[in-house]
Amino acid sequence: MSSHAFDEAISLMAQSDGSWLGHTSPAYANMVGPFGGVTAAQALNAVLQHPQRLGDPVSLTVNFAAALADGPFTVQARPARTNRSTQHWVIEVLQQGQTVLTGTVVTALRRDTWSATEQTMPRVTAPADTPPPRHAGRVEWFNRYEMRFVEGYFPPAWDGSDHGVSRTRLWVRDAPPRPLDFASLTALSDVFYPRIWRRRASPVPIGTVSMTVYFHADAAQLQATGTGYLL
Repeated sequence: MSSHAFDEAISLMAQSDGSWLGHTSPAYANMVGPFGGVTAAQALNAVLQHPQRLGDPVSLTVNFAAALADGPFTVQARPARTNRSTQHWVIEVLQQGQTVLTGTVVTALRRDTWSATEQTMPRVTAPADTPPPRHAGRVEWFNRYEMRFVEGYFPPAWDGSDHGVSRTRLWVRDAPPRPLDFASLTALSDVFYPRIWRRRASPVPIGTVSMTVYFHADAAQLQATGTGYLL
């Protein structure tokens, strides 16, 4: 197994009953419990490692029913239905016998077919020309990523003023750099701080209840990205 903190965090041990045993990672600690992105990646990893998996992930939805406590947890992943090209998964994460996360994953055999991209790449400064924040993050998981904000960094003052926009653009990758794959892309999808903080410059209490990730890239495209930045 890789010694990278992310690989250690999402590591799962197969159990005799078909479930998987995992453990929260202090390297990805959040204000309350672990960083949700790595929890979602842990749930997805149970599907990625499952011997019955068909194809690669095309979508993932996780519902955070309760905050995970620091310590071990169990992941149950089962294929609810397998078709010729698609497979539908049901996931549940439990701690001390209580459900803390539910989720679904759709995997599929990707076939050569017509495709087109309508959205153009935004014109932004290159990563090398976009300096990272000067200060370390207040929560530990923030330090596991290299983030270079093009726009939409944290408000300079929490004064409750309406900034009129909620968009953030940034270059991001694992720190230290790690080759991109479905698990790490899942975690990267959750690095954005709450949009209401950006819009209203007010750190109101907020938590993610449900998150969906659509994977428009296949495994080969992710591999080709290597350790490069994502925008």
